[in-house]
Amino acid sequence: MSITIIATIFVFGLLVFFHEFGHFITAKLVGMRVDEFAIGFGPKLFSKKHGETLYSLRVIPLGGFNKIAGMDPDDEQDVDSFNAKPIWQRIVVIIAGSFMNFILPIILFFIVFVTSGIDKPAPQPYIGTVIAEKPAAAAGLQSGDLVVKINETPINNWQQFVAIIQKNPGNKLLVTVKRDMKLQSLQITPEFDKEAGRGIIGVIPRIINYKPGVFEAIGLSIKQTYSITVNMIVGLIQMITGRIAAEVAGPIGVAQMAGQVAQLGLIPLLQFAAFLSINLGLINLLPVPVLDGGHVVTLAVEAVRGKPLSREKIQFIQMIGFTLLILLMLAATFKDIIRLNLF
Repeated sequence: MSITIIATIFVFGLLVFFHEFGHFITAKLVGMRVDEFAIGFGPKLFSKKHGETLYSLRVIPLGGFNKIAGMDPDDEQDVDSFNAKPIWQRIVVIIAGSFMNFILPIILFFIVFVTSGIDKPAPQPYIGTVIAEKPAAAAGLQSGDLVVKINETPINNWQQFVAIIQKNPGNKLLVTVKRDMKLQSLQITPEFDKEAGRGIIGVIPRIINYKPGVFEAIGLSIKQTYSITVNMIVGLIQMITGRIAAEVAGPIGVAQMAGQVAQLGLIPLLQFAAFLSINLGLINLLPVPVLDGGHVVTLAVEAVRGKPLSREKIQFIQMIGFTLLILLMLAATFKDIIRLNLF
């Protein structure tokens, strides 16, 4: 339980800090006054004022906020107020939080790649793991075997080996391997995998650990973050359109996952935090009132109209958005409770 609590505070704290720091630093850069930078909600555990800003740590570590002068129309307005700045500057401040949620994964993946390296398949066609009750196991293929040829075709790398297997479901193949410095021939018939739509025999390649240099690690971190982001966007679209089931997790579910991942070590926890940060960044950009994306839409409407929406309209829109988020949170929490069999 203690590991779960620590892991949850670490992950939420890291994500919230980077998100709110994005709002904070851009607000400062464009000349807005930030009255408070807070991590957490509820009563203050610690606070210290430096310059014009109060920095505080609060009891509930599930969020945070920046109190930027003038964001509330009822606040006293001056030249340092949010609403006194050009629309483009206000939009930059709003989206900066989500932007930092995409910077954080790059930093975390970089740390992972530099310290622990990257596990990837060996280029040579060595058998790493043989899955039980699959064609390879039935034929006698063993871990450590080096595939030399299939039928009369020499095999030079793992990709070539896999390509032949995938193209021959149901066809008998004579696979020659080198084992203990001796050649052995095994007859294997790939089975058809309906989900993948190709032949498989049930083997996993030998995995090697590769440690990239600093500049290569930076490039790989950016590429990894981009790839996950694209996959999440595709998944989100599929959920919205009903092509796949909507799977959501609330704070309880995320805390449980954080605890489970933390049991595996710091590196998996950093990877989990990176994944969650991308998710948070994308969710915050959705055009839903009270989310950052909703604020951007409101500012865009103001730019088109040439004047801001009335306070009553903004409050009504935000009330709808807040209600939707609360309902979503309740639904997610209910699913978490069912998943955990708490009752």
